[in-house]
Order: sequence, then C-alpha cells, then structure tokens
Amino acid sequence: MTAPRSDFLRTLQDRGFIHQCTDLDALDARALEGRITAYIGFDATADSLHIGHLVQIMMLRWLQMTGHRPIALMGGGTTKVGDPSGKDESRQLLTAEQIDDNIGQIRATFTNLLDFDDGPSGAIMANNADWLDGLQYISFLRDVGRHFTINRMLSFDSVKLRLDREQPLTFLEFNYMILQAYDFLELSRRHDCCLQMGGSDQWGNIVNGVELARRIDQRPLYGLTTPLITTASGAKMGKTAAGAVWLGAHRLSHYDYWQFWRNTEDGDVGRFLRLFTDLPLQEIARLEALDGAEINEAKKILAFEATRLCRGETAAAEAAETARQTFEEGMSAEGLPTIEVSKSELEAGVPAFELLRRAGLAKSGGEARRLIKGGGARVNDVVITDELHSIGLDDLGPDGTIKLSAGKKRHALVKLAG
Repeated sequence: MTAPRSDFLRTLQDRGFIHQCTDLDALDARALEGRITAYIGFDATADSLHIGHLVQIMMLRWLQMTGHRPIALMGGGTTKVGDPSGKDESRQLLTAEQIDDNIGQIRATFTNLLDFDDGPSGAIMANNADWLDGLQYISFLRDVGRHFTINRMLSFDSVKLRLDREQPLTFLEFNYMILQAYDFLELSRRHDCCLQMGGSDQWGNIVNGVELARRIDQRPLYGLTTPLITTASGAKMGKTAAGAVWLGAHRLSHYDYWQFWRNTEDGDVGRFLRLFTDLPLQEIARLEALDGAEINEAKKILAFEATRLCRGETAAAEAAETARQTFEEGMSAEGLPTIEVSKSELEAGVPAFELLRRAGLAKSGGEARRLIKGGGARVNDVVITDELHSIGLDDLGPDGTIKLSAGKKRHALVKLAG
C-alpha cells in the first residue's frame, strides 16, 4: 500500500491511529474526491466516557480538522442490549431514563473536542434509539437478519470467548452485532456516512456493517480500526490503582486528569503526544528526544495539552498551577481531590489507612496498610509508618484541611463536612 494522499488518512497514519482498514486505498481516493462523513459509536453504560474512548474521539477530531464531517453515535438503543465484545459476562441492563441521563452527561465531553456548528463539516450527535426503538422485529429479521449466518456469528471472538469460558451469552446480546451493522446502514442512508471507525475489538462488527450495506443497498462503505493502546511496560492504558480515568469532570477532578498524563512512562511520551494532542509532529519529535530530567518538561506539556483538549484551557492551567504548588512549593492546593469527614469522626480519630482508602489513594484498607508500612504514606507531608496511625482534629492545618499523600505524586485533601 502506498502512503495515503488525503490529509485525513495521512494524519492518522503519521500519528499512529491506523491498525486495520477494509480498503485503505479506496477510502483514500474517496477522501481525496471531497468531504466524507464518518462515525464512531459510543454506548452510554455510564455517565462519562473514559480514557479508553479517547483515541476514537481524537480520530473524529482529526476527521473534522481535515475538512470532513464526524458523527458521534450515541447508543441509546444498543445500550439496552449490551455489546458482548471483550466481555466475559453480561452487563447490567439500564433503564431508558438512565441511558438518556448518561447521554446528557457525555455530551459535554464532545463539545470540548468537536465543533457542532451548522457548517458542512459540523459534527452530528446521533442516537441509534431513533431507529432501533421503532423496529418491527419480524420485518427486521426478514429484511436484515437473513444476511447473517449463525456459523459466521459463532466465529466472532466476542462470541467464542464467552462460549469457550462457558459464560452465558444471552440471545439479546447475540443480536448486538446485527444491530450495530444496521446502524451503519441507517447512517449511510440518513447522512451519506461511508466510514465507521472504532477500536480493534470492533473489527468484526464493523465488517458486518460494510457487508450489509453492500448486500442491501449496493453501497460501498469502509471500516477502519485503531490498535489496542498499551503502555511501554505492557499494561492496558487508562487502568490505575484508583480505577478508570474518566473524561467527565464530574467523575474525575481536573487535577487528577492532568496528573494521569503527567505520570506517563518515559517511553510513551512521544506516542501519547501524537495520539492525544494537536501539537505539530515536528514539535513532538523535539519533545520525545529529551532525556533525563528534561523529559519531565515534555510530560508537563503532554498533561497540559491533553487536559486542555478535554477539559478546556482554564482547567488545564488550574491543574498545572495546583501541581506546581503541590510539588514545587510543598503547599496544599484547592485543586486537589477532596473528601469530607465529619467532626465527630475526627474527634474520635480515624485510622490513616481508612482515609487513604476513602480518598482513592489505595484500593483497599489492606493496600493502604501496606503502603504505610512501606513508608509510602504521608500526612501533611510527614511520613507515617505505623499502620494503626490515627488522624484527628489536631491534624487539621491552618486552611482547615489535612493533606494525604501516597508516594510522591498522588495527593488528596481531607476537610470537615459541612
């Protein structure tokens, strides 16, 4: 395959987004001819997306920045079914009200990263409940279901994984791949959408949609997937001791989001700058060439740029200042994640390991105790080594807070409730 000529695909390739494509040369030619429309689907299983979705959102962003139209498809319908891809067991089904609430919260993330204007490249937020909720099931099975063989459906990894591990796969979930393929068909009809993008685990589902449109409408569609993003040490990106790294500010503070990027491994700085920021490739090449203590400056730039895109310029600046005060001046800062404790609890004394757990600095009380015994925990910047150390009213500082630390980079504040 020759190097892509279209700005869109050349940008994706240069920045490391492309894993597989159904026909990259044909898609490249289509993108050269004029504006294309592409979509990525997001199920609304929570009230925020997380870091695992960010590669996909950045592809939509670059699609728009190179003159094309992005569609963020919210799974108001498919969330009621549940995608079995990569899952060992069925997920809890949500009510229509819960799904709608989640979509409302998720919308804010997209408004920071895409332009939803009335221009020819203005982003569209669609909801597959608009067509899936009204399907006449028998007619749907007759017109669409006949293009899917059980033999082929059983060959998909998402299905085989469940069956091989003897985990139940409901008939409801088994229909998911048909519904996702139908989404692509509908979007091609409604918005002349010719490309579906997604993670590598969605390859089979995407190919189904490409083939369905060819069989029913004789319409040429394309699929493109991104590689699974792992860290330099081999871990799945976005997994931390405190849990998922949420894109929504109501689920994760600006400071914690900034700090996640600041803690990037040295070997990942250049790759993450290409994937998760808009910085020019020439500037990224300069930053990833830094070594020793200088690489920390590149990490701060990564943290600022990634936070700016997702949370806005003001949030990025505030988080950077919080970090500067915390690490360079040793001060407690308002931007740190904060938990509240009642006055009566502090009067009686609260075990330090319990507050470390509540603050999200340890997954469990046991992990917090091990952190303390290992000398990795501090209260108001003072190391504690007694796993039964108690924190009380006397620990409150002049600003009415208690600073907890796990290692050198993770901090939280405790303040009185009310």
